Amino acid sequence: MVRIFLGLILSFVLAVAAAAQQASWVQIEAQRTLTGAQDAARGYASAGVSDVNGFALPGGWYGIALGPFSAAEAAAELRRLRAAGLIPGDSYVVDGSSFRTQFWPVGGTAQTAPQTNQPAAPVIAEQEPEPEPEPIQIPDETRAEAQASERLLTRDEKRDLQIALQWAGFYSGAIDGLYGRGTRNSMRDWQVANNHEPTGVLTTGQRIELLAAYNAILDGMDLQLVRDNATGIEILIPTGVVEFSEYEPPFARFDASGDIPAQVLLVSQPGDQRRLFGLYEIFQTLTIFPPDGERTRRDRSFEIEAVDANLHTYASVALNDGMIKGFVLVWPAGDDDRRRRVLDEMQESFATLSGVLDPAIAPPDEDQAINLVAGLEVRTPIRDRSGFFVSSSGDVLTSTEAVGSCNRITLGLEHDAQVLFSNDTLGVAVLRPDAPLAPPAVAEFQTGVPRLQSDVAVAGFPYGSVLTTPALTFGALADIRGLNGEEEVKRLSLTAQPGDAGGPVFDNGGAVLGMLLPRVSDNGQTLPADVSFSLDADQIVSALSDAGVEAQTTSSIAFMPAGALTALAADMTVLVSCWE
Repeated sequence: MVRIFLGLILSFVLAVAAAAQQASWVQIEAQRTLTGAQDAARGYASAGVSDVNGFALPGGWYGIALGPFSAAEAAAELRRLRAAGLIPGDSYVVDGSSFRTQFWPVGGTAQTAPQTNQPAAPVIAEQEPEPEPEPIQIPDETRAEAQASERLLTRDEKRDLQIALQWAGFYSGAIDGLYGRGTRNSMRDWQVANNHEPTGVLTTGQRIELLAAYNAILDGMDLQLVRDNATGIEILIPTGVVEFSEYEPPFARFDASGDIPAQVLLVSQPGDQRRLFGLYEIFQTLTIFPPDGERTRRDRSFEIEAVDANLHTYASVALNDGMIKGFVLVWPAGDDDRRRRVLDEMQESFATLSGVLDPAIAPPDEDQAINLVAGLEVRTPIRDRSGFFVSSSGDVLTSTEAVGSCNRITLGLEHDAQVLFSNDTLGVAVLRPDAPLAPPAVAEFQTGVPRLQSDVAVAGFPYGSVLTTPALTFGALADIRGLNGEEEVKRLSLTAQPGDAGGPVFDNGGAVLGMLLPRVSDNGQTLPADVSFSLDADQIVSALSDAGVEAQTTSSIAFMPAGALTALAADMTVLVSCWE
């Protein structure tokens, strides 16, 4: 009787699902959140619109649709409701093939199309609840009894004990399930540390105690096997501390759900070796990957173990059959025992399924920003300033303010550089790239005396790395000395931004009159916005000589059209970035 009843239910559900797939629907709205979709469905129903239904859609969206209808009925209903102003003008007819679980009306029959390989959210595999174990008393065992019970263990069970001893810090040998001198010594050491008689053979009770301590670290992690058909990945995920957030190709994101700031990313995208290596480079720019730690890139995979005082992030990604898949575990630093156990479980359970994450699964929205990659924050410099090439091997002149208190300095965000020379009195620094560069243009310093009120231009990066090429700011030479008659600086009449500091100041012919200095308050007074200063070319040439760099100079006065000057500035000026 029960089987017949269940069979009738199954037949009914399959018939309804088939009808939903073949029917036509008028889709009128899509919402990003379930609460918003429920409110929208309630609103249409209250306004007198009939046949309102709500379905989960691919990509985490929720759709409001009317139906089901025949194709002709759907088209007629669409025209009627549009004309009455009861539904949005961009509503349209769909076949329902993308509909997933029905959420409206509440308690309604799930008239959904069969599941595809791109569900609205990852599925946690159903597991039989484990009954609470009955408390048992483990009698003490003699050494002979312990040896006898040990002989009944399988080799896998012996490996588990070696793993637990290793995790507890008592064993460093091979995990092979073979009990030699190393394993016996580790058992003896564990027994001493836990106030047991040091026999070198664990009793049944001691084995239970050891394994209980090993597994207790996972309390509250609620490791669940998650099968995500959208990414084609199956893996154990600590659902006690993270929950599914959204798809942001190439990631399925599981963000922190409680007090532990953990995060899990499933990585899935089509690609080749070039895309794999590109993903590796992108990972280096994300704030979830601290700059310190081990990085290993192979021909078809990479592994990252990134650590700082706040985060410990692990990533493993591989390329197989045109599919790039892997995972990332972000964990708070200082909780290494628990992190290692969670990571071990994730690594052991990781399995790939067919398919990769559809790049179109998450449509663009208002949360997009240039400092985000797939919703993850990109690491940004402490400051961005300007500099310019002063030698054919790529040496760069900039201000000391640009490179003060930096753990890392880059040129153009790509090339690492070191401070070769600095003069705090003049405020100049010379940077040398770690690998020689071949700049398209090198500064030629003007040693002649320029004419007052002549046109000048400063090249720099007023908006930091937002723009990839330098901008020119035009002005005039207001004075060949500073406000207090300083001979080593020139006063300019132009409005510069902090990012321009360190950039070259050009005369009309493209020769460099000096380097733009950072704006500073003078005795607590703030100067007008159109007052700037540049370090004199003669001072720069002398400083470069002290640094062992031979400067190119000229004393001729020439004229260069604005377009040519812009091209010269782009070839000579470089973004200087200071990183933590």
